[in-house]
Amino acid sequence: MAKRALIEQRPWLLASIAAAVAYYFLRDNPVGEGTWGMALKGAGVGLLAVYAAMRVPQGKHRADGLLLVAVLALAACGDVAIELDFLIGGAFFAGAHVVAVALYLRNLHQRPSPMQKLMGAVLLMGTPLVSYLLSGQVQIAAYAGFLGAMASAAWMSHYPRYRVGAGAVLFVLSDWLIFARLGPIDLEPANTILIWPLYFAAQIMIATGITQCLRGEQPVR
Repeated sequence: MAKRALIEQRPWLLASIAAAVAYYFLRDNPVGEGTWGMALKGAGVGLLAVYAAMRVPQGKHRADGLLLVAVLALAACGDVAIELDFLIGGAFFAGAHVVAVALYLRNLHQRPSPMQKLMGAVLLMGTPLVSYLLSGQVQIAAYAGFLGAMASAAWMSHYPRYRVGAGAVLFVLSDWLIFARLGPIDLEPANTILIWPLYFAAQIMIATGITQCLRGEQPVR
C-alpha cells in the first residue's frame, strides 16, 4: 500500500492539489473569473474534505475524523463565500476554527513541553494583536481571536507539531497578509503571491497530518 502511486492511493488528494494550482494560475485570467473561478477555489479545500471523509477510520477515532471533515467543509464554503461577501466568508471560517478547536481540545498533548506551552500562548494572544495592528479594525481582531485559538489548540494537541501545528501557523500568516491589505502597511507583492499558497499548504498539512494520525500511519506525540 505504501508504495502505490499517488494517483492510485490518494486520488482525491491529487485532485485537490490540481484544483488549487489551477485556481492560483487562472484566478486573474478570464477563464478563472466568475462562477468557474469560485468553483475552482472551493474545490481545493472541498476535495480535501472528500479525501478526509473517504479515509476516516471506523472505531474510536471516527468522531475526530468527522470533525476534521466538518472543518474542511466549512473552510471550503468560506473560500467561496468570501468572494461574494467578506463578512459571510469570515463567518464560515470562524465556524471552521470553532470546530477545529473542539477537535484539538479532544486531543491535547498530555505532557506539553514549556516551549510548546509558550508557543501556544503566543499564538493565542499574539494572533489577534498582530491582526489588529495590521488591519486597524476591531472586527478583524475579533475574528482573529478564533484564528488564534485554533492555531494555539493545534500547537497544543498531540498531532505532529511540525505538520499540523506548523500548518496552523501558516494559516495565521496567510490571514495576516489578507489583513495587511486593509491597513496602512503595504506588503505587495507578497500578499498577491503568497496568500493562496500559504493557505492551501496550511490546509493540506493539517488534513493529511490528522488523517494519517487517525489511521495510525503517523505516530501521535
